[in-house]
Amino acid sequence: MEKQINELKDACLSAVKQAKNVHELQEIEVKYLGRKGELTIILRGVKDLPDDQKPVIGKLGNIVKTELENAVANQKTKLQAKELEESLKDEDFDITAPGPEIRVGHIHPLSQTQYEVEKIFNSMGFMIMDGPEAESEYYNFEGLNIPSWHPARDMQDTFFIKNKRDKKHGKMVLRTHTSPVQVRTMEKYGAPLRIIVPGQVFRNEATDASHDAAFDQIEGFMIDKDISLSHLKGVLKEFLTRLFGKEVVVRFRPGYFPFVEPGLEVDFSCLICEGKGCRVCKKTGWVEFMGAGMIHENVLKAGGIDSKKWQGWAFGFGLTRLVMMRHGIDDIRHLRSGDLRFINQF
Repeated sequence: MEKQINELKDACLSAVKQAKNVHELQEIEVKYLGRKGELTIILRGVKDLPDDQKPVIGKLGNIVKTELENAVANQKTKLQAKELEESLKDEDFDITAPGPEIRVGHIHPLSQTQYEVEKIFNSMGFMIMDGPEAESEYYNFEGLNIPSWHPARDMQDTFFIKNKRDKKHGKMVLRTHTSPVQVRTMEKYGAPLRIIVPGQVFRNEATDASHDAAFDQIEGFMIDKDISLSHLKGVLKEFLTRLFGKEVVVRFRPGYFPFVEPGLEVDFSCLICEGKGCRVCKKTGWVEFMGAGMIHENVLKAGGIDSKKWQGWAFGFGLTRLVMMRHGIDDIRHLRSGDLRFINQF
């Protein structure tokens, strides 16, 4: 069998060398190395050899197969180059002519702004956290001081997921805000904390130019000793000034959110009219931006943090709305339409 293999190798190498084109070479490859090729048929007989010959012939067969495969590959490269050269002789081909324009994609405007926001907060010492979009009722509501009887649940039309009910965590829902990551992070890391949480949230509501069933939010919070709203105001002023590239003034108004006490509505000075009043700010000089406040002691308790020792504030704003304001987008549905005519503007 050793002699048979060596004779086949010589015949195959000779045929490969004499092949005139790629098609002929492929036929030679199938004849000798294919599933029903001559070498394959010979090697199938190794199992019938005496035990002392099996490893010797098997090793030789593998070596010859590798050698033939390399010979075929090298000859194929040469023949392809030759065929290309011959085809170009008959064509008027300018090798200096520019090729077709290669269209390169780019980052979506939502992601562009999210990365920029993350970079700013990260430079101020905030960690970037993430959490599940399919969340339990406990983390989405109860852990945030929103029990089942609380009227605030009616403010967020929720998508419920059909599954078994758990006594503590309740049903599964598509999270209505990024705030559940507050409690999850407290449970895992304790205090102190300095976190932002960008992510997608869901509301079961009608879609129009300013509302969608899925949109993006950014949650942020800080927990430490002797933390006050003055720290929040300073952080937000610095963030907005860096984001917009110009000095921004921040103001607080009283507001209600069940997971903070006291609660605030945060506005910033209109960058269009510089506080003088215009259509964008409804002649007030201020743009409504986010909800915020000092973290409620029940939320700290749910996260396993002693509210007598630690304090903190939290804020949340719509990343989607921020992108719309920055780029003058008048319909929220454009951002998830997948229409390249819109996306390529950014």
